[in-house]
Amino acid sequence: MSECLFCAIAAGDIPADVVHSDDDAVAFRDIAPQAPLHVLVIPRAHHANAAALAAEDAALAGRLMALAGRIAADAGVADDGYRVVTNTGDNAGQSVHHVHFHVLGGRGFAWPPG
Repeated sequence: MSECLFCAIAAGDIPADVVHSDDDAVAFRDIAPQAPLHVLVIPRAHHANAAALAAEDAALAGRLMALAGRIAADAGVADDGYRVVTNTGDNAGQSVHHVHFHVLGGRGFAWPPG
């Protein structure tokens, strides 16, 4: 999608602080981090949200979740705990309509999230 921010990041057209890149996914640091570790994991292929991704490519959804776990482990937060968040739809706070998983760690989190 030519007007999708995350498609442009995945294509390398917009710079990002990339921590992982492969044929299926890109992971990069959030520009407004909410925790010491705050990385976004996105598929290179455009899927509007988590529901669309699950319906269109469940195997890719699983690979993205596995990547989130590896990012947490590589950052040294996996043993203490980390959070993976995806927002689906405007009412959930999704501001970029390209599915993305926030990997947050390095501090305690409250529940409910807000």
